Amino acid sequence: MLQALNIPIEAIRTIVAIAETGSLSKAATKLGLSQPAVSAQVKRLQGLIGGQLFVKTANGTTFTDLGELALQQARIILNANDQMLRLGGGGTACVYRIGLSSLFAQRLFERAGRSAFSDLSIHVDQSAAIRKGLIEGYIDVAVIFAPHADAELAKTVCEQRVFPAIWVRSRDFVLSPGAPIPIIMLPGQDWMTGPLDRMGSAYKVVLHTSDYLVRLTAVRLGIGLTALPSFSVPDDLIEAPDYYLPQLSDLRAVICARSGLRGDVAAKLVKRIKGIFDDHIPDPPGKCALGKGL
Repeated sequence: MLQALNIPIEAIRTIVAIAETGSLSKAATKLGLSQPAVSAQVKRLQGLIGGQLFVKTANGTTFTDLGELALQQARIILNANDQMLRLGGGGTACVYRIGLSSLFAQRLFERAGRSAFSDLSIHVDQSAAIRKGLIEGYIDVAVIFAPHADAELAKTVCEQRVFPAIWVRSRDFVLSPGAPIPIIMLPGQDWMTGPLDRMGSAYKVVLHTSDYLVRLTAVRLGIGLTALPSFSVPDDLIEAPDYYLPQLSDLRAVICARSGLRGDVAAKLVKRIKGIFDDHIPDPPGKCALGKGL
């Protein structure tokens, strides 16, 4: 009877993997399981909880309201499980979860050797998704763009930097006289369109995509212009300092450590990760908000 009241840790890992990947099939790949095995874990957990956790939609697997509540608790349980495994300091290797914006991931991979990743599990996504993981506790340290740090995020900030943002185009791009400026942008990134609006420029958004490689491909084909941090401009693209383009505000990036992460662990991880910022000036030098009492 008591055994039936225990939630299997494998089932908990399964629903977290589904949340992180967006589908049962991708979760199966992530966990090294077959899809029927993942489905069985879901059914097992739904039977214990007493309700449906997911619904399938055209966009993938979506959590029900009950599923969202279960997911929140699952992440807390997994975090506690991982922390307990680390208590002895030996035996089981510590694996720290690092969340990076796509641009910073590329920079980290270019600058770090293979051995630098032996104790890291790296999650790469848009800044908004990484921020969510940090706040919910399943990412230990994050490097993201954050033009405006809300109160919840501000508590986690350890370092911050400012990067110049520039307009970027292909070498053979030419704007037709009188035509609106074709803009390629990330969804919800009004730091590009806001300056155009204030300047009174005629423009049209020709592509919305969260996929960095798709965005660059479209720019290379001459479909439109985009804006990037100056450090991330590929060699085959050039800055577009054209008269019809407004100057962009600098982009603010932050390194954050989740609440509850031990202060010494946070400091060591931040020191390792901030190598991707080495050639940029702090603005201002940040003191980790987690430095006391953790």
